[in-house]
Amino acid sequence: MSRNSILLFIMSCLIGVSALANTKSKKLIVRLEPGQTVLSLEEMGFRNIEPLVAELGIYAVEPSESAARTSGGLKNLAAQLREYQGIVYAQEDHPVTWRAKPNDKNFAQQWDMISDSKNYGVDALSAWQNYGTGGVDARGNDVVVAVVDGGVDVTHQDLAANIWVNKNEIPNNRIDDDKNGYIDDVNGWDAYTNTGKVSPDFHGTHVAGTVGAVGNNGVFGSGINWKVKIMAVGGSSSQTSIVLKAYGYILQQKKLWLQSGGAQGANVVATNSSFGVDYGNCKSPSYAVWNDIYNEMGKVGILHATATANSEIDVDARGDVPTGCDSPYLITVTNSQKDGSRSWGSAWGTKSIDLAAPGTDIYSTLPRNGWGLESGTSMSSPHVAGAIAYMHSVASKDFNNEYYADPGATVLHLKEAMLNTVTPMKAFAGKTVSGGILNLNGAAASISTY
Repeated sequence: MSRNSILLFIMSCLIGVSALANTKSKKLIVRLEPGQTVLSLEEMGFRNIEPLVAELGIYAVEPSESAARTSGGLKNLAAQLREYQGIVYAQEDHPVTWRAKPNDKNFAQQWDMISDSKNYGVDALSAWQNYGTGGVDARGNDVVVAVVDGGVDVTHQDLAANIWVNKNEIPNNRIDDDKNGYIDDVNGWDAYTNTGKVSPDFHGTHVAGTVGAVGNNGVFGSGINWKVKIMAVGGSSSQTSIVLKAYGYILQQKKLWLQSGGAQGANVVATNSSFGVDYGNCKSPSYAVWNDIYNEMGKVGILHATATANSEIDVDARGDVPTGCDSPYLITVTNSQKDGSRSWGSAWGTKSIDLAAPGTDIYSTLPRNGWGLESGTSMSSPHVAGAIAYMHSVASKDFNNEYYADPGATVLHLKEAMLNTVTPMKAFAGKTVSGGILNLNGAAASISTY
């Protein structure tokens, strides 16, 4: 087939294409024999011929809808093109889905990351495919989650790459190198011992894995974020004063980060707090400090994922700290199961508890490079903490700009986006504020178009 014959055939398919520039008509991919060319089409004004791999003579052509329809569709049109000498092949421009399903060998055990007819998880798999797997925000800044717990195994093979590092601190030299008031706080702080040495706690390590275990590294499983930064902070229990020291460290690090333009401190956007005081009345003077600290941290753009009580109680009526507190910067979480029901033994409250997240038989990291199953509201809240950070990583530039201009006000829009995009479930209608289960894909869709 001559060069002109090829051109005439393709041109016949392109008649009227300029009027259809804004339609959803699809392309064909054509490979020409050596010596054949479509360059003269540009001279003739046909600019919809796109060289894809010029060295191989591969081009994209966009036929008009009428040409495709006359031929019986794109598939038939491609078949007709293949009959002509001078064309090696012609095919449809098939959609390609990025395979974000991690290759971690036990990912199948992580029902909480999937949402289908058998698993009422957070739909992380769809979010990863549609919006990426987490990481930095629109300005290229690291996004940090502070895991306030008994500690975290910062050397775990599925966590180490995602552990926050204070780049201004020299490890183990017993000197406050960055002069932030904390000695050797390389990966975080331990409020129990007032040192930078955070223990490899069982509970905290499991929580950290849900927030951000490294994904797609062929080991065991994956967290909500494949590339988030996790700050390890010991101080989840024993006394309120210990918790306050832990929160105080986080608050200081975020303020320092903002004041220094990112040169010091950490861009903490969320904390996970899987602890509390059963039946505590956060609205009474006896617990005034809780709302106080959450509000102060909220002013600098930190939201708090908090696990409610593992008890069959209505928090609205019986009380709980911190999930009964009224700080707007709290996102309070109860436990959902694989079938979408509320786990027996997890609290609720139409005013106090915002949403549910998977918390039963959750597969996540354990110390000494282990993985295992744990259950409870403690396993639910890290899904939300991880989701907060994930939303920051996929948020629009408009959101990002507003966040750095007014972090306290802007993060409340992120919370709203999360609660407005839950997966509605009967089990949580009349039991929580949102009436549903965290949906990472829906939340990402909302904040990405903010």
